[in-house]
Amino acid sequence: MNTPGTLTRQSRLVAALCMCVDSVLYVTNLRKPAFGWVDVVAIALILLVNAGLASSAKRSGLVAVAVAAVQIVIPLALDPGSHHICTTGGMMAAYRVGAWLPAWPGLLSIGALAIADFADSKFPGTGPLPLILTITSSAVLPWIVGRHTTTRSAYIAELERRADRQEQAVQRALAEERSSIARDLHDMISHHVSAIGVHAGAARLGIGSTGNTAAQRSLSAVETASRSAMTDLRRLLDLLHGKDDHQHRQPGMSNADELLAGVRAAGLPVTMTTSGAPLELPGSVDVALYRIFQEALTNALRHGDGVADVVLEHRDEEVVLTVANPLRFNNNGTEPGSGLTGIRDRVALFGGQARFGPDGANWVLRVSLPTKEAA
Repeated sequence: MNTPGTLTRQSRLVAALCMCVDSVLYVTNLRKPAFGWVDVVAIALILLVNAGLASSAKRSGLVAVAVAAVQIVIPLALDPGSHHICTTGGMMAAYRVGAWLPAWPGLLSIGALAIADFADSKFPGTGPLPLILTITSSAVLPWIVGRHTTTRSAYIAELERRADRQEQAVQRALAEERSSIARDLHDMISHHVSAIGVHAGAARLGIGSTGNTAAQRSLSAVETASRSAMTDLRRLLDLLHGKDDHQHRQPGMSNADELLAGVRAAGLPVTMTTSGAPLELPGSVDVALYRIFQEALTNALRHGDGVADVVLEHRDEEVVLTVANPLRFNNNGTEPGSGLTGIRDRVALFGGQARFGPDGANWVLRVSLPTKEAA
């Protein structure tokens, strides 16, 4: 919404209405049979001062004084006996003074309007009560309403500023808490994961080149897995610290070869088949698919028996990942753990589908994700 433009149009409309109403009132209140040049000058003055109602707010005091001057000059110098000149213009001028001017300049401007009302009321010879009512209704009351409107708007704006400050304070507290969590993760996890890698490397070197080949492979896989875990941990810590640039981006399916190499080195033979023309996936979908792929291979390594078969299908509106591996005789896979629950939640987040469970002698995980993020 263009608030300044709307205010300008509204002030112009108010000025135009006051010009019309006050001009018509002057003509209808004429007590002369003929319409002469004096009346033309009077109407011109009425139109001129009412047009000032469309001017900027900082000129509200000048406009009020000009309206008061016209209310005095026309009955005294141009059209003796006329009264109620610029009635609506005077009320709107008083309102603008109350709405836009500080107290003392506003009181001076209202004083000028009150003097004009006093002079206008004295011409017909009215008593004190009608005079008081006239000054109150045409000058004092519009001024009070204007000040009330401004005070109320300022109060609402202050409430909004307080709400913004509270929201900013909450965001700062959350950012500090995220930084605290990041530091705790670094202190509690990175040291132990690094120690695992160091000890695995030392054990592998201690075995020597003539030692147990299977043990060497396992220790090498532990080293690789610990380095990969440290890399992922640093990425998550960077995100918690608010860093989200290209250097610290989350891994995606472009890192699938590295993931396959890691699980193969850990002792899980994996065959992967890709079909369809690969599409550039949205960043969040790409990361989610990679994490699902990582969790599926981890489950196959921990609970499977033998090889794992992976099929990645690129379709027009979805990408489908299927991971199948033989089940161990003591693992029926009927109770999904937190990893499978996490997979299901990730897929549901993007409006995809996930199915997993025993299929004959195999455990099969099949997920489909849309190739476009929901609008």
